[in-house]
Amino acid sequence: MSDVVRLAIVDPSDASRNSLKSLLLGIETVWLEAECSRYDFFCDVVEQTQPDIALISLDASQQQALDLVAMVANKYPDCHALVVSSSQEGSLILRAMRNGAKEFLSAPLQMDDFLAALERLQFATRTGSKGKRPCRVMTVCGASGGVGCTSLAINLGCIFAKNPDNAVAIIDLDLSLGDADVWLDIIPDYTILDISENISRLDFSLLKRSLTKHDSGAYLLPRPLQLDDRPIVTPEQFHRIITLLRTNFTHVLVDVSKAFGALDLEAISLADECLLVTQLDLATLRNVVRVIHFLEERAQGDKVRIIVNRVGLEDSQISLNKALQTIGKEVYWQIPNEYAIMVESRNNGIPLIVESPRAKLTRSMVQLAEKLDNPAAEVPDVSAPGEKPKRRLFSFLGPSK
Repeated sequence: MSDVVRLAIVDPSDASRNSLKSLLLGIETVWLEAECSRYDFFCDVVEQTQPDIALISLDASQQQALDLVAMVANKYPDCHALVVSSSQEGSLILRAMRNGAKEFLSAPLQMDDFLAALERLQFATRTGSKGKRPCRVMTVCGASGGVGCTSLAINLGCIFAKNPDNAVAIIDLDLSLGDADVWLDIIPDYTILDISENISRLDFSLLKRSLTKHDSGAYLLPRPLQLDDRPIVTPEQFHRIITLLRTNFTHVLVDVSKAFGALDLEAISLADECLLVTQLDLATLRNVVRVIHFLEERAQGDKVRIIVNRVGLEDSQISLNKALQTIGKEVYWQIPNEYAIMVESRNNGIPLIVESPRAKLTRSMVQLAEKLDNPAAEVPDVSAPGEKPKRRLFSFLGPSK
């Protein structure tokens, strides 16, 4: 299982079903994928949503519910059936377990009992199979405007998506002036505004319909089409969006705004890494120091990975050694300056991995993606002179010479 468990429930009783929902919605590691009020419709729900767990109440009709347990266990072996009942008769428990139930829980369901059952199921999954690949959430932040955050988020996303084992989502969180859709040359039918307006009934089917798939395989959730001075997405709503994306994607990249407001901070707090993009000029480097201090005060400093963009932009720029003295933190990666190639890629709406796969700029981003995916691996930085490329983990992208 992934870090977040996707769950569907069936209970013909509105009162007990609502009680179950209230309990489950209070558990951050559980995503309520679907609910159903009819036993005879539930297999269709499982077929469409493919949850990790099916929680089946037995009390409305024990025989019909037990038959449903057997159907779910036989047709959907990757979905664990849990049953809940106010009856504790030994014969009922035995029949439920024989029909394929993994756990028998008492109604009304208690959180401690449910979490204990969940832990047992997760342990069995970890020891019995490889399980799903955990999702990595990365935010891309800029120390100032125009340093290349969106280009990095888009191109990293498309590089990750080239691997058929990956599922990649990119979120444009610059809600006023974001332009991720331009970089991918797509005209979206839906935006993050549509998600926020339907947050109360948000499930994966609705979310996936709101994402626009690019030819690279990456999905984009763009900023709203119109400027608006009203709050479009609250931090709580965004938390819910990320939680659902974690259950279905291997990589989520969030291009945040330069405001470092509540929504941006929520994105950073939910991320595994925060890629802070800078250039080697004094004003931007001073902002790097400010941003690092700002995030450290909020216990997010350990996530920061400094990415120096456009290395070699001009002879008079500040040296890397001087930059290190200024910011007092190690540089995670350097991206070379190939301005003409990047501008052509943006104007054509074609990612670098397709537009210029052999460019030094592209190779640098491919190797950055490799390092982010495999932090312990030794990955050469093609921006550093004298480095010879070693065996690449992203070999499916073809030769980089």
